[in-house]
Amino acid sequence: MNEEIRHSEIRVIGADGSALGILNTKDALNLADEADMDLVMMSPTAKPPVCRIMDIGKYEYEKQKKEKETKKKQKVVVLKEIRLSATIQDHDISIKASNAKKFLLDEDKVKITVRFRGREIENSKVGHKILKSFVEKIGDDVYVVEKPARQEGRNMIMILAPKKA
Repeated sequence: MNEEIRHSEIRVIGADGSALGILNTKDALNLADEADMDLVMMSPTAKPPVCRIMDIGKYEYEKQKKEKETKKKQKVVVLKEIRLSATIQDHDISIKASNAKKFLLDEDKVKITVRFRGREIENSKVGHKILKSFVEKIGDDVYVVEKPARQEGRNMIMILAPKKA
Protein backbone atom coordinates (compact mmCIF):
# COMPACT_ATOMS: atom_id res chain seq x y z
CA MET A 1 0.00 0.00 0.00
CA ASN A 2 1.24 3.50 -0.91
CA GLU A 3 5.00 3.92 -0.22
CA GLU A 4 5.40 0.21 0.60
CA ILE A 5 5.09 -0.69 -3.11
CA ARG A 6 8.63 -1.55 -4.29
CA HIS A 7 8.04 -2.02 -8.03
CA SER A 8 9.20 0.60 -10.52
CA GLU A 9 6.27 0.20 -12.96
CA ILE A 10 2.73 -0.85 -12.11
CA ARG A 11 -0.59 -1.23 -13.90
CA VAL A 12 -2.98 1.28 -12.36
CA ILE A 13 -6.76 1.11 -12.08
CA GLY A 14 -8.55 4.36 -11.24
CA ALA A 15 -11.02 4.97 -8.41
CA ASP A 16 -13.94 4.64 -10.83
CA GLY A 17 -12.66 1.26 -12.11
CA SER A 18 -11.18 2.56 -15.38
CA ALA A 19 -7.74 1.32 -16.48
CA LEU A 20 -5.16 4.14 -16.40
CA GLY A 21 -2.43 1.96 -17.97
CA ILE A 22 1.14 1.16 -16.92
CA LEU A 23 2.65 4.02 -14.91
CA ASN A 24 5.72 4.77 -12.86
CA THR A 25 5.07 4.13 -9.14
CA LYS A 26 5.78 7.75 -8.22
CA ASP A 27 3.28 9.02 -10.81
CA ALA A 28 0.64 6.60 -9.53
CA LEU A 29 1.25 7.74 -5.94
CA ASN A 30 0.85 11.38 -7.05
CA LEU A 31 -2.48 10.51 -8.75
CA ALA A 32 -3.68 8.80 -5.56
CA ASP A 33 -2.63 11.78 -3.40
CA GLU A 34 -4.46 14.21 -5.72
CA ALA A 35 -7.63 12.12 -5.37
CA ASP A 36 -7.07 11.98 -1.57
CA MET A 37 -7.02 8.18 -1.70
CA ASP A 38 -4.60 5.28 -1.30
CA LEU A 39 -2.68 3.22 -3.86
CA VAL A 40 -3.32 -0.44 -3.02
CA MET A 41 -1.62 -3.44 -4.67
CA MET A 42 -4.36 -5.86 -5.70
CA SER A 43 -2.34 -8.56 -7.48
CA PRO A 44 1.39 -8.57 -6.74
CA THR A 45 2.15 -11.67 -8.87
CA ALA A 46 0.99 -10.14 -12.17
CA LYS A 47 3.51 -8.73 -14.63
CA PRO A 48 3.46 -5.73 -14.05
CA PRO A 49 1.72 -5.77 -10.62
CA VAL A 50 -1.82 -4.38 -10.57
CA CYS A 51 -2.58 -1.50 -8.19
CA ARG A 52 -5.82 0.35 -7.58
CA ILE A 53 -6.56 3.85 -6.39
CA MET A 54 -9.14 3.52 -3.60
CA ASP A 55 -10.07 4.56 -0.08
CA ILE A 56 -8.60 1.70 1.99
CA GLY A 57 -10.74 2.50 5.06
CA LYS A 58 -13.95 2.28 3.06
CA TYR A 59 -12.73 -0.92 1.36
CA GLU A 60 -11.98 -2.62 4.73
CA TYR A 61 -15.37 -1.51 6.10
CA GLU A 62 -17.24 -2.95 3.09
CA LYS A 63 -15.26 -6.18 3.38
CA GLN A 64 -16.17 -6.58 7.07
CA LYS A 65 -19.80 -5.81 6.28
CA LYS A 66 -19.92 -8.56 3.64
CA GLU A 67 -18.29 -11.08 6.00
CA LYS A 68 -20.84 -10.26 8.69
CA GLU A 69 -23.68 -10.72 6.21
CA THR A 70 -22.43 -14.13 5.07
CA LYS A 71 -21.99 -15.22 8.69
CA LYS A 72 -25.58 -14.22 9.39
CA LYS A 73 -26.84 -16.40 6.54
CA GLN A 74 -25.02 -19.51 7.76
CA LYS A 75 -27.04 -22.05 9.73
CA VAL A 76 -25.15 -24.04 12.35
CA VAL A 77 -26.50 -27.60 12.50
CA VAL A 78 -27.02 -28.66 16.10
CA LEU A 79 -27.26 -32.27 17.27
CA LYS A 80 -30.10 -32.68 19.78
CA GLU A 81 -30.25 -35.87 21.84
CA ILE A 82 -33.40 -37.63 23.01
CA ARG A 83 -32.96 -40.42 25.54
CA LEU A 84 -35.37 -43.30 25.87
CA SER A 85 -35.30 -46.34 28.13
CA ALA A 86 -36.15 -49.94 27.34
CA THR A 87 -39.27 -49.75 29.54
CA ILE A 88 -40.71 -46.50 28.14
CA GLN A 89 -44.47 -46.26 27.72
CA ASP A 90 -46.22 -45.52 24.42
CA HIS A 91 -47.51 -42.10 25.52
CA ASP A 92 -44.01 -41.00 26.56
CA ILE A 93 -42.70 -42.06 23.15
CA SER A 94 -45.37 -39.85 21.52
CA ILE A 95 -44.35 -36.80 23.54
CA LYS A 96 -40.64 -37.27 22.83
CA ALA A 97 -41.40 -37.92 19.13
CA SER A 98 -43.28 -34.61 18.89
CA ASN A 99 -40.26 -32.85 20.44
CA ALA A 100 -37.97 -34.57 17.92
CA LYS A 101 -40.26 -33.43 15.11
CA LYS A 102 -39.92 -29.81 16.31
CA PHE A 103 -36.13 -30.17 16.32
CA LEU A 104 -36.15 -31.61 12.79
CA LEU A 105 -38.42 -28.81 11.54
CA ASP A 106 -35.91 -26.32 13.01
CA GLU A 107 -33.30 -28.09 10.83
CA ASP A 108 -31.41 -29.67 13.73
CA LYS A 109 -30.21 -33.27 13.72
CA VAL A 110 -31.66 -35.63 16.33
CA LYS A 111 -29.78 -38.42 18.08
CA ILE A 112 -32.12 -40.98 19.64
CA THR A 113 -30.58 -43.10 22.37
CA VAL A 114 -32.22 -46.12 24.00
CA ARG A 115 -30.42 -46.89 27.27
CA PHE A 116 -30.37 -50.41 28.63
CA ARG A 117 -29.91 -51.07 32.34
CA GLY A 118 -28.82 -54.33 33.89
CA ARG A 119 -30.23 -57.34 32.09
CA GLU A 120 -32.35 -55.30 29.66
CA ILE A 121 -29.40 -55.38 27.27
CA GLU A 122 -29.93 -59.10 26.62
CA ASN A 123 -33.07 -58.35 24.62
CA SER A 124 -31.93 -55.78 22.03
CA LYS A 125 -35.05 -56.45 19.92
CA VAL A 126 -36.93 -54.25 22.39
CA GLY A 127 -34.63 -51.34 21.46
CA HIS A 128 -35.30 -51.81 17.75
CA LYS A 129 -39.05 -51.98 18.44
CA ILE A 130 -38.94 -48.73 20.48
CA LEU A 131 -36.91 -46.90 17.81
CA LYS A 132 -39.28 -48.13 15.07
CA SER A 133 -42.29 -46.91 17.05
CA PHE A 134 -40.56 -43.57 17.73
CA VAL A 135 -39.75 -42.99 14.06
CA GLU A 136 -43.30 -43.90 12.94
CA LYS A 137 -44.74 -41.25 15.27
CA ILE A 138 -42.51 -38.53 13.78
CA GLY A 139 -43.73 -39.05 10.21
CA ASP A 140 -41.79 -39.89 7.03
CA ASP A 141 -41.99 -36.39 5.48
CA VAL A 142 -39.76 -34.75 8.13
CA TYR A 143 -36.60 -36.82 8.45
CA VAL A 144 -33.92 -38.85 6.72
CA VAL A 145 -32.11 -41.63 8.58
CA GLU A 146 -28.50 -40.50 8.68
CA LYS A 147 -27.26 -43.37 10.84
CA PRO A 148 -29.46 -46.46 11.29
CA ALA A 149 -30.05 -48.06 14.70
CA ARG A 150 -26.91 -49.68 16.06
CA GLN A 151 -25.89 -51.12 19.41
CA GLU A 152 -23.00 -49.23 21.03
CA GLY A 153 -22.21 -50.65 24.45
CA ARG A 154 -25.26 -50.30 26.72
CA ASN A 155 -26.97 -47.89 24.30
CA MET A 156 -28.74 -48.27 20.97
CA ILE A 157 -28.23 -45.15 18.86
CA MET A 158 -29.95 -43.78 15.75
CA ILE A 159 -29.38 -40.38 14.12
CA LEU A 160 -32.02 -38.55 12.09
CA ALA A 161 -31.35 -35.54 9.87
CA PRO A 162 -33.94 -33.05 8.57
CA LYS A 163 -35.28 -33.71 5.09
CA LYS A 164 -34.31 -31.01 2.59
CA ALA A 165 -37.22 -29.28 0.89
